[in-house]
Amino acid sequence: MNTTPEHDERIAKMTFASVFPHYVSKVESKGRTTSELYQVIEWLTGFNQAKIHELINEKVSFKTFFEQASINPNAMLIKGVICGYRIEDIETPLTQQVRYLDKLVDELAKGKKMEKILRAS
Repeated sequence: MNTTPEHDERIAKMTFASVFPHYVSKVESKGRTTSELYQVIEWLTGFNQAKIHELINEKVSFKTFFEQASINPNAMLIKGVICGYRIEDIETPLTQQVRYLDKLVDELAKGKKMEKILRAS
Protein backbone atom coordinates (compact mmCIF):
# COMPACT_ATOMS: atom_id res chain seq x y z
CA MET A 1 0.00 0.00 0.00
CA ASN A 2 1.58 3.25 -1.11
CA THR A 3 0.94 6.66 0.32
CA THR A 4 -0.40 9.41 -1.91
CA PRO A 5 1.64 12.50 -2.81
CA GLU A 6 -0.92 14.60 -0.89
CA HIS A 7 -0.48 12.42 2.21
CA ASP A 8 3.32 12.68 1.97
CA GLU A 9 3.15 16.47 1.53
CA ARG A 10 0.84 16.86 4.54
CA ILE A 11 3.25 14.87 6.71
CA ALA A 12 6.27 16.82 5.45
CA LYS A 13 4.64 20.16 6.38
CA MET A 14 3.40 19.05 9.81
CA THR A 15 5.48 20.46 12.65
CA PHE A 16 7.20 18.18 15.12
CA ALA A 17 6.12 20.63 17.86
CA SER A 18 2.45 20.00 17.04
CA VAL A 19 2.81 16.22 17.39
CA PHE A 20 5.24 15.96 20.32
CA PRO A 21 2.63 16.77 23.03
CA HIS A 22 0.49 13.92 21.65
CA TYR A 23 3.44 11.55 21.96
CA VAL A 24 3.96 12.68 25.57
CA SER A 25 0.32 12.24 26.57
CA LYS A 26 0.10 8.88 24.81
CA VAL A 27 3.07 7.37 26.63
CA GLU A 28 2.29 8.98 30.00
CA SER A 29 -1.34 7.81 29.89
CA LYS A 30 -0.02 4.27 29.57
CA GLY A 31 2.37 4.60 32.51
CA ARG A 32 5.58 5.26 30.58
CA THR A 33 7.82 8.27 31.12
CA THR A 34 8.81 11.28 29.07
CA SER A 35 12.40 10.21 29.73
CA GLU A 36 11.71 6.93 27.92
CA LEU A 37 10.13 8.88 25.05
CA TYR A 38 13.28 10.99 24.72
CA GLN A 39 15.36 7.81 24.73
CA VAL A 40 13.29 6.37 21.87
CA ILE A 41 13.50 9.59 19.83
CA GLU A 42 17.25 9.81 20.43
CA TRP A 43 17.74 6.19 19.33
CA LEU A 44 15.93 6.86 16.04
CA THR A 45 17.22 10.36 15.26
CA GLY A 46 20.40 10.95 17.24
CA PHE A 47 18.82 14.06 18.85
CA ASN A 48 19.38 14.49 22.59
CA GLN A 49 16.75 16.12 24.80
CA ALA A 50 18.22 19.62 24.39
CA LYS A 51 18.20 19.32 20.58
CA ILE A 52 14.62 17.98 20.62
CA HIS A 53 13.53 21.05 22.61
CA GLU A 54 15.44 23.35 20.27
CA LEU A 55 13.61 21.83 17.28
CA ILE A 56 10.28 22.13 19.09
CA ASN A 57 10.95 25.80 19.87
CA GLU A 58 11.91 26.44 16.24
CA LYS A 59 8.65 24.75 15.17
CA VAL A 60 10.44 22.79 12.45
CA SER A 61 8.47 20.69 10.00
CA PHE A 62 8.89 16.92 9.97
CA LYS A 63 10.80 17.44 6.70
CA THR A 64 13.37 19.65 8.45
CA PHE A 65 13.36 17.47 11.57
CA PHE A 66 14.31 14.34 9.65
CA GLU A 67 16.71 16.17 7.31
CA GLN A 68 18.74 17.08 10.39
CA ALA A 69 18.45 13.62 11.96
CA SER A 70 21.00 10.81 11.82
CA ILE A 71 18.65 7.87 11.36
CA ASN A 72 19.70 4.80 13.28
CA PRO A 73 20.91 2.10 10.85
CA ASN A 74 18.68 -0.41 12.67
CA ALA A 75 15.56 1.64 11.90
CA MET A 76 14.91 -0.68 8.97
CA LEU A 77 14.14 -3.36 11.58
CA ILE A 78 10.98 -1.42 12.54
CA LYS A 79 8.16 -3.27 10.86
CA GLY A 80 4.42 -3.55 11.14
CA VAL A 81 1.32 -1.52 10.46
CA ILE A 82 0.82 2.04 11.66
CA CYS A 83 -2.03 4.34 10.60
CA GLY A 84 -3.13 1.72 8.07
CA TYR A 85 0.24 1.52 6.30
CA ARG A 86 2.76 -1.30 6.44
CA ILE A 87 5.94 0.58 7.38
CA GLU A 88 8.35 -1.55 5.40
CA ASP A 89 6.30 -0.97 2.22
CA ILE A 90 6.21 2.85 2.41
CA GLU A 91 8.25 4.16 -0.53
CA THR A 92 8.61 7.82 0.46
CA PRO A 93 11.62 8.00 2.83
CA LEU A 94 10.31 10.92 4.92
CA THR A 95 6.88 9.36 5.40
CA GLN A 96 8.55 6.08 6.34
CA GLN A 97 10.76 7.84 8.92
CA VAL A 98 7.77 9.60 10.50
CA ARG A 99 5.97 6.26 10.69
CA TYR A 100 9.07 4.70 12.28
CA LEU A 101 8.75 7.28 15.04
CA ASP A 102 4.99 6.70 15.35
CA LYS A 103 5.57 2.96 15.65
CA LEU A 104 8.24 3.37 18.34
CA VAL A 105 5.92 5.63 20.35
CA ASP A 106 3.13 3.06 19.98
CA GLU A 107 5.39 0.26 21.15
CA LEU A 108 6.47 2.33 24.15
CA ALA A 109 2.85 3.11 25.05
CA LYS A 110 1.90 -0.56 24.71
CA GLY A 111 4.44 -1.49 27.36
CA LYS A 112 7.01 -3.18 25.18
CA LYS A 113 10.42 -3.61 26.81
CA MET A 114 12.90 -0.87 25.93
CA GLU A 115 15.50 -3.30 24.53
CA LYS A 116 12.86 -4.64 22.10
CA ILE A 117 11.77 -1.12 21.08
CA LEU A 118 15.37 -0.11 20.45
CA ARG A 119 15.96 -3.25 18.40
CA ALA A 120 18.84 -4.37 20.62
CA SER A 121 20.51 -7.48 19.28
